Amino acid sequence: MRVSVFRKEHFNSAHRLHNPAWSAEKNQAVFGKCNNPSYHGHNYELIVQVIGEIDPETGYVIDMKILSDLIKVHILDKFDHRNLNLDTQEFQNINPTAENIAVVIWNILREYINPTLELKIKLYETERNFVEFPA
Repeated sequence: MRVSVFRKEHFNSAHRLHNPAWSAEKNQAVFGKCNNPSYHGHNYELIVQVIGEIDPETGYVIDMKILSDLIKVHILDKFDHRNLNLDTQEFQNINPTAENIAVVIWNILREYINPTLELKIKLYETERNFVEFPA
């Protein structure tokens, strides 16, 4: 029996969408308000989904306390109340779009979760705009 378990968290981060290879005009045309040189912030909602077989000994797919701790240490402590462009190594060379943030979170958590378990990330940038990785 494959079962999905979910952990929901939130973090607040600032960012600026910007491609340094483009002119100021092109960045403004493509990214609009999200290209503000003074940055802007979001209250992100993060949903981490882990899918797998139920362990017959524990009854868990994954111990939710362990999952919660992994998210706190490796995601929230790095990204919460940070400027993603300026304060994080992960986005020094990656435009911190919601899509890229979701992929970065997946890559970080993937190395700590049993490879027999499937991992999905859903990231809400606003209550109406969200991404999921993998699709």
